Amino acid sequence: MSVPDHELTHHVGNFSVLLSPTPRSARLARLLARRHLRGWGLPSDPAELIVAELATNAATHGRVTGRDFRLALHVVADTLRIEVTDTRADRLPHLAPPPAPDAESGRGLLLVEALADRWGVARGPYPRKTVWAELTVRTGEPEACEIDRIVDGRMTNRAAGVPFEDVLRETRERRE
Repeated sequence: MSVPDHELTHHVGNFSVLLSPTPRSARLARLLARRHLRGWGLPSDPAELIVAELATNAATHGRVTGRDFRLALHVVADTLRIEVTDTRADRLPHLAPPPAPDAESGRGLLLVEALADRWGVARGPYPRKTVWAELTVRTGEPEACEIDRIVDGRMTNRAAGVPFEDVLRETRERRE
């Protein structure tokens, strides 16, 4: 049976929500992303982790009292675009050198860099900025995230002392 010319043969989905810039809303952003991705029949990992990192950054570094941040998910064919928009265009994210092994923060954009196919920042309109990441997604993929497998297999034993940079490198190699 052939598909009529006017029917879409690929997946399309859009979701957008305003959230208050709090840690609780960053968690809610992750949970909403998981719900919508699963509803669209797409794997939630690693997208869920990317949403968590970008939403946490918006709630932490992009916070302006009384101004919300926006999470948007767009799927067209096999590309998922994640966008998090906040109102601190004066504070653009950048990749910093990896933090010390015992540091409790500073790895978010390194994870986004490792897990996303592409990512970047778009300014405007003032005073907003949007941090975005794109992933190639496929239906029917296993739910387990590649980085989770590495962490579960090697990082749960703290005595193993696996540097974070090795986890990122190994994640990139497995994705290629």
